[in-house]
Amino acid sequence: MYKIVRKVSLNPTVTLMEIEAPFVANKCEAGQFIIVRVDEDGERVPLTIADYDRDKKTVTIIYQVVGYSTELLSKKKVGEYVEDFVGPLGMPAPLHKCDHVVGVAGGVGAAPMLPIAEALKKAGNRVITVLAARTAELIILQEQLAQWSDELIIMTDDGSMGQKGVVTIGVEQVIQREKVDKCITIGPAIMMKFVALTTKKYNVPTEASLNTIMVDGTGMCGACRVTVDGKTKFVCVDGPEFDAHAVDFDEMLSRLRSYKNEEMEAMEAYRKNDTPIKGEPTKGESENLLLAHAIVEPFTGTAKERVAIPRVQMPELAPEVRIQSIHKEVNKGLTFEQAITEAHRCLNCKNPTCVQGCPVNINIPSFIKTLEKGDILGAANVIKESSSLPAVCGRVCPQEKQCEAKCIHLRMGKQPVAIGYLERFVADYANAHPSNNSITPQSNGQKIAVVGSGPAGLTFAGDMAKYGYEIHVFEALHEIGGVLKYGIPEFRLPNSIVDKEIDGLRALGVQFHTDTIIGKTISVNELQEQGFKAVFVGSGAGLPRFMNIPGENLNGVLSCNEYLTRVNLMDASNPQTDTPLLYGKNVAVIGGGNTAMDAVRTAKRLGAEHAMIIYRRSEEEMPARIEEIHHAKQEGIEFLTLHNPIEYHADEQGRVCEAVLQVMTLGEPDESGRRCPVVVKGETKTIPVDLVIVSVGVSPNPLIPSAVEGLEISPKGTIVVNEGMQSSIPTLFAGGDIVRGGATVILAMSDGRKAAAAMKEYLEGK
Repeated sequence: MYKIVRKVSLNPTVTLMEIEAPFVANKCEAGQFIIVRVDEDGERVPLTIADYDRDKKTVTIIYQVVGYSTELLSKKKVGEYVEDFVGPLGMPAPLHKCDHVVGVAGGVGAAPMLPIAEALKKAGNRVITVLAARTAELIILQEQLAQWSDELIIMTDDGSMGQKGVVTIGVEQVIQREKVDKCITIGPAIMMKFVALTTKKYNVPTEASLNTIMVDGTGMCGACRVTVDGKTKFVCVDGPEFDAHAVDFDEMLSRLRSYKNEEMEAMEAYRKNDTPIKGEPTKGESENLLLAHAIVEPFTGTAKERVAIPRVQMPELAPEVRIQSIHKEVNKGLTFEQAITEAHRCLNCKNPTCVQGCPVNINIPSFIKTLEKGDILGAANVIKESSSLPAVCGRVCPQEKQCEAKCIHLRMGKQPVAIGYLERFVADYANAHPSNNSITPQSNGQKIAVVGSGPAGLTFAGDMAKYGYEIHVFEALHEIGGVLKYGIPEFRLPNSIVDKEIDGLRALGVQFHTDTIIGKTISVNELQEQGFKAVFVGSGAGLPRFMNIPGENLNGVLSCNEYLTRVNLMDASNPQTDTPLLYGKNVAVIGGGNTAMDAVRTAKRLGAEHAMIIYRRSEEEMPARIEEIHHAKQEGIEFLTLHNPIEYHADEQGRVCEAVLQVMTLGEPDESGRRCPVVVKGETKTIPVDLVIVSVGVSPNPLIPSAVEGLEISPKGTIVVNEGMQSSIPTLFAGGDIVRGGATVILAMSDGRKAAAAMKEYLEGK
């Protein structure tokens, strides 16, 4: 938590706060921003840095009360704390000597303009600041800005201070009387638009500091996207400053209104002191049917008898029940009797091909035979020798394409042993019956840093802790778990399960640090200076991909990352939390992977009348798990295969209302083995939609690749590694999405295991 050390009211709606944030204060520069979260139910709110004091280790923010979250922030007192304060984020303002600069600030834009004006003046520039507001009482920081300006021009709409008139009048006066080399504008989007139109007439280069909607702020959700020079850019990583003459301000203004209705409703309820209807519990619980340990009679069946046993069927919640809740897990888990019976099917092969199909090389026959004897905790220990996240893997791994696909039963025309179901059963039992015999490994005194707490990072951390290393995991978000928390819904992977797996790592001595962005808050070099011997990067998914089709930046068109992060991590569907969420009656999810299935099934649970998958290939080519497709169909999800969106239309409010779909057919297989989609010329279909969720892939997170000098990066932006996951920098290893560009949970875990073994060998051989 972060302490408020100073609070000053600058006018009836604008407040200055100085907050203790040592790491942010040490790194921030003029033009950057932070993400603040008021309390544990709070929204992640981006605010520009107004000032910083490296000696006092404080950062100053100035904000205007414009919604529910800023209203709550304004109620905080000196000595109290905010829950999260993350940064610095974005690129510093490009400040250098260019002789004559005009800074144009509107309203609270005066706050970020102050450090920029100071830096420009110290660089030797002539600085003229134009400060604007509707009335005199809304003008802030005029004395401070005057200190760093050769001239301060104040414009008010009503003439109550300075000159009467809009801000562009003051800007034009300066340009007409003297040569201006550069203009910087910060403030309301509509003001920046007209400043840009004014300076463009005179060919004055102009930069605008954009203030868009954000969720994570680290380049993952895509909510902050804007169109600049006809291309989609992301404010949190590419900005916040852009060429103002190239920004599509009309589109930006429209997108800023995306959650306006939701924010107004929240504010109205707050000011009426309405008590929100209590939502469902934010932590879902597994409904597996665990029984106490029982004595098991030895099974003496022959191989033929074992093969003849039918594969167990996973108990499930009824579709009509489960679609009423985003927290109730669909698969309920095996009973003790079901698990033992399924274990009897394993032939304990001399050459266990199932192990070959497991990316983390679990000794599958050993854990199943141990389970068959009734020693469930012993079976769990076998699994934990290879996997730090067995309860997770038992739920989300594509076993049908990996271990079960190699099962010898398939050669006999039978269904494979339900390895995934058994792994889940064993892991859940172990979590419900924790052993007191756990031993913390003996420390070897060497510290290792892990960037990211997703499956790659957690697996690496677990293995290295077992080797005796002191492990510190740094997470950019406010919760541990990475994609396991923000990306996978609770009806598929309950948060309680993830938390128990993380608690297991804590028991091994692993230390976790939230709100810390390696490459921004702390550099890799600084980690080395602090005594960390090596670093593993598992920073996960980065910028979401879009299709670059007309209308894709309309209100109501979201990336899958944004939608799932709002629902899963921020619990936005719960009335007691602050993060707004868009709902839809006709919801289209673009894509055919597991993430797309997660999104469309979530939309159905949140009230969609028509929740659709739109996929350009056939169902046979879908990369999603068979089980997820099956569950989706049970829940009433509509599948529009062999269709691909080519354009979106807006209603009179600027929200998406229609999708134009291109009809497709299948051609020859591509390098992935799937048949290529081919356009059927002249055949399109227009359907009504009021919410579109785009799930067509992600790019690697750009923060580490851009922040580490000398790191070899592929043309796709991934970190280049050898077979041991070692990068071009010997002490930096990496795995998961940052290496693969996109990876399943189990493949990311495999990378973490390989990296741990290779790093241990490297460090011991030094």
